[in-house]
Amino acid sequence: MKLQVNSKEVKKGDTFFAIKGNTHDGHDYINEAIKNGAIKVIAEHGSYSVETVIVENTKECLKECLERCYYKYISDLKLIGVTGTNGKTTTCYLIYQALNKVGKKCAYIGTIGFYLDKKIKDLNNTTPDILDIYKMLIECKDKGYEYVVMEVSSQALSMNRLDTIYFDYAIFTNLTKEHLDYHKTMRNYALAKQLLFKKLKPNGLSIINIDDEYYSYFLDENSLTYGFEESDYKIDNYELFIDKTIFNLNDELIETKLIGKYNIYNLTACIIILKQLKLYNKDIIKELNPPVGRVEKIEYKNNLIIIDYAHTPDAVLKIITNVRKTNPNKIYTIIGCGGNRDKSKREVMGKISTEMSDYVIFTNDNPRFEKPDDIIKDMLTNVCKDNYKVIKNRKKAIKKGIQMLNENDILLLLGKGHEEYQIIKNKRKYFSDKNTVLKYIRRW
Repeated sequence: MKLQVNSKEVKKGDTFFAIKGNTHDGHDYINEAIKNGAIKVIAEHGSYSVETVIVENTKECLKECLERCYYKYISDLKLIGVTGTNGKTTTCYLIYQALNKVGKKCAYIGTIGFYLDKKIKDLNNTTPDILDIYKMLIECKDKGYEYVVMEVSSQALSMNRLDTIYFDYAIFTNLTKEHLDYHKTMRNYALAKQLLFKKLKPNGLSIINIDDEYYSYFLDENSLTYGFEESDYKIDNYELFIDKTIFNLNDELIETKLIGKYNIYNLTACIIILKQLKLYNKDIIKELNPPVGRVEKIEYKNNLIIIDYAHTPDAVLKIITNVRKTNPNKIYTIIGCGGNRDKSKREVMGKISTEMSDYVIFTNDNPRFEKPDDIIKDMLTNVCKDNYKVIKNRKKAIKKGIQMLNENDILLLLGKGHEEYQIIKNKRKYFSDKNTVLKYIRRW
């Protein structure tokens, strides 16, 4: 593909689209694009040293060009879209693994990157912009992939990043308090998610978690439902262990190495896809692993350290609740909140952490342009217990958390999961929760 929107990625012979974004205007980078080899520019104004086409809206022009020139080529890819506040990554990754294990070539696009038979690259957004999506889908098609499973975020849908892309399956996991700095209300948030289900192909199928209070936004006469309530795929009689989960699905006993009630939902969505495709293999289910940074377990002496991406009130509540059901001696939690993001969830997460854990260390997450002291102060607003300590340096917080472990304890390291960076102001500095943990426990 010879189309580009990032001047730094332009190569000789490319066409550059000058797109106006929220923080940058592509028109400011046209000369750089030409210097890098662009032979044609699509812009909304100006005159340049190469062939220039002036259009009313470059973003719309790009979408029209992609659909006209490339959609037919990728239209027979079977696309599976997953949306919801929590569970998108795990559900997608389970489907990705399962389809590949039964001999179907499936790619994954989402929070932890772009995967073919292995990780190809990291992505800047859960759901990339439309040009990047087309490039990845074309690569999938070129390399003989039949399926693509994709995380679909509410921001991407509301920003039209998926225009001209249509899905064979759309899955709704859940909707909880998140991104209200952007959507303002839960109704707006639900309506943004709902856009995925309007992008189903004519014979497409929606798969809905009927236990979630917002399910009606996504349900139609052609939907399949799942959950503990009466549904097409009914879950019941589950047992949680530290190393596995067992549950019944339509009276079939399912065993998985994933832990937690919420992972029953994630796995059920995966099973439904396999059954719909007539590819279900019960033995495969036992082999599926969680994605990196999602309830990722590290054993330390007679204790367990769990790294998880939980960064919403609902996700934090669920992981601590589920870990508590495995009967550890004590639960220690290390947690922070991201800066320049929805502030309303901070006090809720702080209260949940201290109420549900034996001890909490509040630390930095990705402070961005906010002062870490202000973020932690927000988290402590409604905290009534004194079972906590503030250690802003995340590395020192992790070291202290590990040192507190005694016998049959669990340390929860929440918020960053797979991320290998901390965002401080506008800089990404290398930082990995997992590697920090491994560094310390190998020393001791």
